[in-house]
Amino acid sequence: MWWSPDPRMILLPNELKISNSLKKTLNNCPFEIRFNSDFRQVISACSNTSRQGQPGTWITDDIIEAYCRLHDAGYAISAECWLNGKLVGGCYGVKIGRMFYGESMFHHVSDASKVAFVALVQKLKVEGVGLIDCQMKTAHLASFGAKETSRDGFIKQLSILIKND
Repeated sequence: MWWSPDPRMILLPNELKISNSLKKTLNNCPFEIRFNSDFRQVISACSNTSRQGQPGTWITDDIIEAYCRLHDAGYAISAECWLNGKLVGGCYGVKIGRMFYGESMFHHVSDASKVAFVALVQKLKVEGVGLIDCQMKTAHLASFGAKETSRDGFIKQLSILIKND
């Protein structure tokens, strides 16, 4: 089964927008930014962090195990913000070819998930990723420059970017 909303929210890494307040946080970054140092803890935190207006999570134990297997195989990746040795924010998703599928993020300290997301987008850009699938429209993602595209447009871009050139 494939979750395929229409329209679909996407972010082109070259079009990442960073607000002035987040730029200040990035310039004085209190976090240690890591990638893939504790993928299981990131996805578990995403599952356990309550979200306003949402009664639960789609990230079940079976989903956690499946994504951890994807991580072990080199497809699922995490970006993490650590503060005083504690994971305080992060995000994760799946990279196939030059395509990245963002799945979830969390924070326990203000701006931690945003800093992790920016670091991840910058890393993916360097790696040649051409499109980040954000799936559903949110004001949060739109503030980073994400925009909606049709399912047909998404699939057209997807077919080009998943090929390993």
